[in-house]
Amino acid sequence: MHEIANDPFYGLLKLYDDCVIDYCLLQCDTPYQGEESHRRALELSIQILQAREADYYELKYDIDQAKAIRIEAETLLYAPRILRRDYYGNAFYDCEWECQNTGDKIPYWYAFLEPPHGASFGYVKNHRYIKKRDYEPEDFQKLNQVLFPNGSDTLEVYEWSTDWTNYFDDGHEWWGASCWTVYDKSLNRFVVIMASATD
Repeated sequence: MHEIANDPFYGLLKLYDDCVIDYCLLQCDTPYQGEESHRRALELSIQILQAREADYYELKYDIDQAKAIRIEAETLLYAPRILRRDYYGNAFYDCEWECQNTGDKIPYWYAFLEPPHGASFGYVKNHRYIKKRDYEPEDFQKLNQVLFPNGSDTLEVYEWSTDWTNYFDDGHEWWGASCWTVYDKSLNRFVVIMASATD
């Protein structure tokens, strides 16, 4: 298994500079073996993240402690609708899940649409306040269409525990943490999705 470093997805991801999700795209070099292949993809991804962030912190992990459950691709890729935004730009969605900011697991859509520092924070330029664009469900869907161009029918998804590496420590403090591995049978590749951040 090896990293796919030059995938067009990474170019699209650069448009979302407030996104705190870490993605690793991996090509499978050996026959697919279900959960064991997912575990190998997860371990390689944490090693790739360590190399990316070597100047900031040292990642420690015990891959044998990671626990997985298989989930439906539609559950992972669910994109809620925004019913309304309040005066401050806070979004109200058409789903029952609500963030408690208790460091629990968060859904993938929430990790993208509600980064902990807020994609809607603005900045001052030429003495004028410029509001950044909020991330919309359409942005989330667009990103996933590039990640999974052949749709969700060929995806096998595992959701992993977040107690096997210090990567998730920040998220456990407040915003939340989550981890998924997705195998796309049509492309023979893995997408590893990890989210963890603090205030």
